[in-house]
This record gives sequence, C-alpha cells and structure tokens, in this order.
Amino acid sequence: MLELSGKAVMAILSSLFLILLYISFRFEFKFALGAIAALTHDVLITLGIFSILRYEISLPVIAAFLTIVGYSLNDTIVIFDRIRENIKSSNKTNYDSIINKSINESLSRTLVTSLTTFFVVFILWFFGGEVINTFAFAMIVGVIVGTYSSIYVASPIVLLLNEKYPSK
Repeated sequence: MLELSGKAVMAILSSLFLILLYISFRFEFKFALGAIAALTHDVLITLGIFSILRYEISLPVIAAFLTIVGYSLNDTIVIFDRIRENIKSSNKTNYDSIINKSINESLSRTLVTSLTTFFVVFILWFFGGEVINTFAFAMIVGVIVGTYSSIYVASPIVLLLNEKYPSK
C-alpha cells in the first residue's frame, strides 16, 4: 500500500507540474499559479473530507482525484480563456472588472456543466454499490469543490498576482 501511495502522489504532482507548464505556455505564469492553487485546493479538500470520514484511499479514489484535477482544470481554463478574450477586446478597463465580467459570462455554463456532472455522479454513488461508492463520493465532493475553486480561488489569485506583477 505504501508503494501505491507513493506512486499516487507522484502521479498527482507530475500532472500538476505538466499543467503548470501548459497553462504558462497557453496563458501566463500567473494564470498557471492560480490554476495550480485551485487544483491543489480541490484535491486537499476532498482528501480532508475522506480523512474526516475515515474513508480508505484506494486505487479508484486516486483515479477520482486525478479526474477531479482534470474536471476542475477544464472549468478553470474556460474562465481563463474568457478573461484572455476580454483583455484583448477591452479598452484598458481595470483588471478586476475584466475578471468579474469573464466569470459572469461563463457562470451559467459552469453551473450547468457542474450540475449535470453532479447528478450523474450522484446516481453512480446512490446506485453503484460498494465497488464504485468511494470513487463516486470523491467525485461528488470534487465537482462541488472544483466548481467553487474555479470561480473563487483561481481567478482571484490571478487578480492578486496581476496587482503585484502587472502584465506588460
């Protein structure tokens, strides 16, 4: 089990590092830091809830953690892409207004996608039986936390970093 835990941690850290590189390339480094903070938040909150409830961290749960990272990253990138589009089309409005506008423009998409995923995963949890129960529960927590962090963690970190290190 210890070897499995080590490999799981390495898989998650490797994926976070590759995500950092990808987002730095596609956007800017401050966006990458915001995304990594949000993804780390998602995994740690889900892991914390599993610890509080004394659920076992099994291979399906590790797969759920990696799936949560991917799912939350998708939500975050949608918002970041909207921010980038609004920066290009804005006439030098302040950065916080651009981020606020971008979140508002993508909010309905984010909520509809998250609710749809939540309902499917909830049905898996409710009817799936013991084999898939912990995977589905981790996904339920991850979808909720990931939706929250895409809006309230990633973008505010980008805003704070932009205030400290403005774009050229």
